[in-house]
Amino acid sequence: MLETVTESASTTGWVIGYTIGVVVVLVVVALVVPILLLAASIGKEAKMINDSLTQSVHNTAALKELRTTIDHAEVIVAGLARGRTRLGG
Repeated sequence: MLETVTESASTTGWVIGYTIGVVVVLVVVALVVPILLLAASIGKEAKMINDSLTQSVHNTAALKELRTTIDHAEVIVAGLARGRTRLGG
């Protein structure tokens, strides 16, 4: 009879240990799955944002020549002003 009580206590400890282990694993899974889903969603959004920024770079590439256009316009305006002055205007 003494062996039965000892075996029962020993088995109870294992059952409690396994139960706690399973609960811990389930809690970890419950916390990690939403994080992974959110990370996947962020990854999709990041791709869309990157594509949009790439398109913006392409669409605004001509603006780097704006300074050259302004310089040429200033030369033209100065020439027109000189012409107007010579014509008495």
